[in-house]
Amino acid sequence: MIDVTLANFETEVVAASMTTPVLIDFWAPWCGPCKSLGPILEKVEQAYAGRFKLVKIDSDQEQQLGAAFGIRSIPTCILMMNGQPVDGFAGALSEGKVKEFLDKHLPPAEEQPEEQELQLEEESTDPAVILEKLQHAVATDPADHNARFDYIKLLLTLGHEDDAKVAFAPVISQTSVVRRFDSLKRWMDALDFAAINAPGENASAGFDAKIAINKRDFQARFDKARWLMAGQHWTGALDELLEILMRDKSWNEDLARKTYIAVLDIMEAPKPKVADGQIPPEDPVVATYRRRLSSVILS
Repeated sequence: MIDVTLANFETEVVAASMTTPVLIDFWAPWCGPCKSLGPILEKVEQAYAGRFKLVKIDSDQEQQLGAAFGIRSIPTCILMMNGQPVDGFAGALSEGKVKEFLDKHLPPAEEQPEEQELQLEEESTDPAVILEKLQHAVATDPADHNARFDYIKLLLTLGHEDDAKVAFAPVISQTSVVRRFDSLKRWMDALDFAAINAPGENASAGFDAKIAINKRDFQARFDKARWLMAGQHWTGALDELLEILMRDKSWNEDLARKTYIAVLDIMEAPKPKVADGQIPPEDPVVATYRRRLSSVILS
């Protein structure tokens, strides 16, 4: 459980919710129901073993945050996912009701990523060797989502699209509960789009012409972003998606935001193994674009 203030809100809530759902508990020291709900939330957080993150905000001390979420009474809990509030409840619920609320939104426990990312030997820098190891890992444990994600990602990176689709087929139904699988699907959809609608290195000229005429031609910007994704020009794709988000945060049912998050997932390298209690370093480019997304969402 973490105490959140305006100073660390972006890091501990917005950025954290991009990878793990964050439950915000708005409370106050004088609030009786808050004192009964707090221990229940902490108990559930322990029981759910990393499926969500619990943070607390003192509504008296952080009135600006309370106003931003429209808090009218306490205790009130807000669930954040992918940088945005998705649901909430007010009042001191029982443990069973809290679990019932969370289970509506959290992926099942077995769908959570493994605590440790798939570790590859340092000497294995040859893509063919890495691909073989990942293929073996998936064959050995088909439920290892981390290995399958890395395997499919490498296949797509190397241009083996047909093999990637074959490897993806067994988990295509899980895109709604495993976010990184959804991210892979968005990449494959971008590849299909580019192959049919925007083949060739000069295809962006058509998109640029439309954007020059109308900077709010969001479809042209989104199509250009997909074309850039197909060519693995990740930061270029993020820049186009960010242009959409700065003008319309929820355009086309959050399509730009969801695709932006997918690109960040794809850009992230497997996390290196670190000592217990330490946090692996984040790619500085990915971190920069996460902050840009947070600033747009909060503006």
